[in-house]
Amino acid sequence: MTDIRQLDQATIDRIAAGEVVERPASVVKELVENSIDADASRVAVTVDAGGTERIEVRDDGAGMTEEEVRLSVKEHTTSKIGDIDDLEAGVATLGFRGEALHAIGAVSKLTVRTRKQGTKQGTELTVEGGEVVDVSPAGCPEGTTIEVADLFYNVPARRKYLKAEATEFSHVNSVVSGYALANPDVAVSLTHGDRETFSTEGRGDRRSAVMAVYGREVAANMVLVEGTDEDGPLDGVSGLVSHPETNRSTREYVNTFVNGRWVTATAVRDAVVEAYGRQLASDRFPFAVLALDVDPGTVDVNVHPRKLEVRFADEDGMRRQVRDAVESALLSEGLIRTSAPRGRSKAAQTEIAPERADRSGSEASEPSDTPDASTGLARRPETDPERDTNTGGAPAWATTDTETAERASEPGNEADSSPGEPGVERISTGNEGVRDRRDRKFRERPAQATFDGSNPDDHAFDTLPSMRVLGQLHDTYVVAETDDGLVLVDQHAADERVNFERLRERFAREVTTQALAEPVDLELTAKEAALAEAAAETLSQLGFHASLVDDRTLRVTTVPALLADEAGPELVRDLVADFADGDPDRTVEQAADELLGDLACYPSIKGNESLTEGTVTDLLRALDACENPYACPHGRPVVIELGTSEIEERFERDYPGHGS
Repeated sequence: MTDIRQLDQATIDRIAAGEVVERPASVVKELVENSIDADASRVAVTVDAGGTERIEVRDDGAGMTEEEVRLSVKEHTTSKIGDIDDLEAGVATLGFRGEALHAIGAVSKLTVRTRKQGTKQGTELTVEGGEVVDVSPAGCPEGTTIEVADLFYNVPARRKYLKAEATEFSHVNSVVSGYALANPDVAVSLTHGDRETFSTEGRGDRRSAVMAVYGREVAANMVLVEGTDEDGPLDGVSGLVSHPETNRSTREYVNTFVNGRWVTATAVRDAVVEAYGRQLASDRFPFAVLALDVDPGTVDVNVHPRKLEVRFADEDGMRRQVRDAVESALLSEGLIRTSAPRGRSKAAQTEIAPERADRSGSEASEPSDTPDASTGLARRPETDPERDTNTGGAPAWATTDTETAERASEPGNEADSSPGEPGVERISTGNEGVRDRRDRKFRERPAQATFDGSNPDDHAFDTLPSMRVLGQLHDTYVVAETDDGLVLVDQHAADERVNFERLRERFAREVTTQALAEPVDLELTAKEAALAEAAAETLSQLGFHASLVDDRTLRVTTVPALLADEAGPELVRDLVADFADGDPDRTVEQAADELLGDLACYPSIKGNESLTEGTVTDLLRALDACENPYACPHGRPVVIELGTSEIEERFERDYPGHGS
């Protein structure tokens, strides 16, 4: 570090970014970054009431003289850069704007107690509402302690937008956890009120830091990442990623550090998830603590006012390197088999057709045991005749494909027109089949008939438009013809809506609980444990009885009876994590709707899933009976309609003379 100085106007103009103080977590982030930049070996963070009443960050770093501390609270003063040339070369330190302490002091009562290393006396400086009200000598240890009280006391309009205490502390927890994991050689602790949330040892062992923040179970299931053979902008990729089975419903546990800076780097997170391929469900995310080393000149950390995001000059190259590094680590542990894109390599299921053709053109036999692509073990289709596509688990029609059709590029493939369906082009396979994009074969569907063989005129839906089902697109969308054009139905969103309304109807009648035969103990991360107590009352009203039996263990004793067969006690962990992101003033009914909306997703038909003809018809009938068949419980559209007029315009059928 160099001496603190006032920046020149040219540099100020380049880095001016407006407000940096949005909530308590913003304050904590700036202060922790300053402590780490000051070469602290210990950083202790303490907050009261989620940080809205008091924040204290104490370190044993370089400290400041009286002159330096006076400068530090002025606008655009910093020790991180000297001028615009330093900015152009790339910023290697965590903080650099020179506005953090000034901005914090402007909206709070700020006290700085500091003593420079090697000096005998410290200084205490107090700021209220942006004005320095006192500077005096103080006896204090080497390093710096900054206390922020009554945040936004003089800006009531901003204070009223703060969330509940649990929510604000959740954000603080995320920030401190991130920097504790990014700096395993620094002993970092977080205390909320009189309870220590976590404390790392600072021995340089990243796995030890993971255990302190996320718990022993997560730490034991982390895999070492040690570089990549791919060429690209990164000088190094290292850290830890979790086994596929150790996951959560939120991507926030995918921690990324760029040159030591804890950032929300969406491109990096996506690359990490891509490396897992089919080993993760689409709504589950791994734990990751990944450090990226890159030339500071090739990454822009000035994208966001609070330095939460970064921009890479070569983002594609970075993604390749991260994906390769994580994939190599997982492959070396035997945790993945291939690098197939996420969601594409699941075992194929029965196509929408009554018959299948094998390689020689003969009809396929009954499905047999086939290896599951992800485990290598044989899977059998569900055979329970009572199972319904909307009651949870794998439906009765889910079977495993036994053949992979030849590629569409084989000789003899040519376009022709199917009998009885003028103008519909087919791809001839030489085996009387129709090939879809996944190289499967289908028997020709009889013209003017639904998949269950009945007359299409018999299938009219009162709420949905009357439709005749034509097939599936990409095993994800049901395609149907209506009087006014073409309809696409998202099969997952449709089944999710059906499941949601059924669950909501049952929940509205009565909320009964079912005691577990044996209580289930769930190990929580530091953040989850901090939220568990605040979420307990809402969980209880929803039918989940859970309580902390120690700092990190949540014991679940009952679950709602109507969910007992559809979701296990582990769901409580996801609900606790979601609690911080909800409206603190929401009612139990609103919380129930959010819960049921999430639960409706579990048993629903997924995308990339082939459906039988009867399943499609049953799904549309159930959707038609819904109160709102046009949106899933999360607000996504279920049905999209393309009108005849729009289709005709796209094909330019109104050109002169066409009518004759």
